[in-house]
Amino acid sequence: MEHSSKQRWYDLAILAIAQFMIVLDVSIVNVALPSMQADLGLSISDLQGIVTAYTLAFGGFLLLGGRAADLYGRKRMFLTGIACFTVMSLVIGIADNAALLVPLRALQGLAAAFMSPAALSLVLSIFTDSKERSKALSVWGAVSAGGATAGLLIGGVLTQYLNWRWNFFVNVPVGLGVFLVAWQMLPAHTAEESSKTLDLPGAILATSGMMLLVYSLSHGNTWGWLTFTTLGYLFLSVVLLLAFIYNESVVAHPLMPLSFFRIGNVAAALGVQLPVTASMFAMFFFLSIYVQSVLHYSPLETGFAFLPVTLMIGVIATQAPRAIRAFGYRKILVVAPFFLATGLILFTYTTIDSTYLHILPGLLIMPIGLGLSFVSITIAATSGVPGRESGLASGLLTTAQQIGGSLGLAIFSGIAAAATSTSLREGNPIGVAQIDGFHGAYYAGVICAMIGATVAYAFIRTVRTSPESAESVALH
Repeated sequence: MEHSSKQRWYDLAILAIAQFMIVLDVSIVNVALPSMQADLGLSISDLQGIVTAYTLAFGGFLLLGGRAADLYGRKRMFLTGIACFTVMSLVIGIADNAALLVPLRALQGLAAAFMSPAALSLVLSIFTDSKERSKALSVWGAVSAGGATAGLLIGGVLTQYLNWRWNFFVNVPVGLGVFLVAWQMLPAHTAEESSKTLDLPGAILATSGMMLLVYSLSHGNTWGWLTFTTLGYLFLSVVLLLAFIYNESVVAHPLMPLSFFRIGNVAAALGVQLPVTASMFAMFFFLSIYVQSVLHYSPLETGFAFLPVTLMIGVIATQAPRAIRAFGYRKILVVAPFFLATGLILFTYTTIDSTYLHILPGLLIMPIGLGLSFVSITIAATSGVPGRESGLASGLLTTAQQIGGSLGLAIFSGIAAAATSTSLREGNPIGVAQIDGFHGAYYAGVICAMIGATVAYAFIRTVRTSPESAESVALH
């Protein structure tokens, strides 16, 4: 049934809330980790496992989740994902056994991997008008980029005034409400592929390869980058991913048709997404530590410190379609990373005696780049993609975000540790040395942002398709 224009925006609101829950869940849990440690007697490795389990499952199963939406129906996969995500949130919230938290978080990440690409592919199928779609994707970009900072604020409030369990309980009423409303309101999109054959060997190879890559990158700094363990896991992940590529080239119904990367700007947009997301993770992770360890902010104060980022991303993302119509997403993607880089450079001037006013300019400039980048990347990656493969495009886009973040955080943590050690050898006190390490990570983020701008300049191109396909954003 064709939805009215007003109804489509109600649909977007429901889907955006679901995406917000997924993005929020990472940062909101980070704020709660110290309280979880004190309450359940967790070790540092336990805390790392709680975070990594979600990331591994989410990043590893995204491609499978996106393809399942294409094969078995987007609405069905979305409802299944959000139901499982809500149940897992409740179970984690009431869990008293620390040993259960890691597998439960993995199951929660698995549910998110099916929910997120199905939600974005529903957005793409509901909004077929080019102008409306660009506005819808700007909202989606704002939610994806701003959810992490909002999580710091919400997590700080819940942890400080209730307890850590409410960081999970909060998903239950929201998830239940989204499920019931989506069940009634969302259009009943069915599968668009004639074949229901799922490439199970490809799914196993892709999922295991991606999970192993994320796992090795997440632990490389702890194990040592040149140790046998790290290199062995990285080598095995590469072998599995190469085997996946070979499998996709020979099977009749591939999980990810290799020809898909020749459509529009799919490959180029993913190439921009990886370094831009890496830069964003560098800012959030190291600046959060700086605010709490140097400025001595509480969890709640830390959340409010990042509030300008959330607000700015919301404002910029809503104005992004107008800018893209005026200049085209290629030009936006070339310029936007420079705002990201400028903010990171400003953070390198922080010292042990700095105040919040010293980081505020960077917090106001970086969101300009983030808001414009996320909206433009989403539009560039999905323009020209056939409707029957929108789930795959959504899964790939979110996978690039997860891998970019994991890769950036792992590499930047190593750079920060090396810079800190060098500063200590030069005779600087530990506080100064730690800030020198942060500066090293910020400079690495600047390089990643410039890589994103370079990829956009070299490879992003205008995509124009026929009006009947309704897949073009019809932008310059």
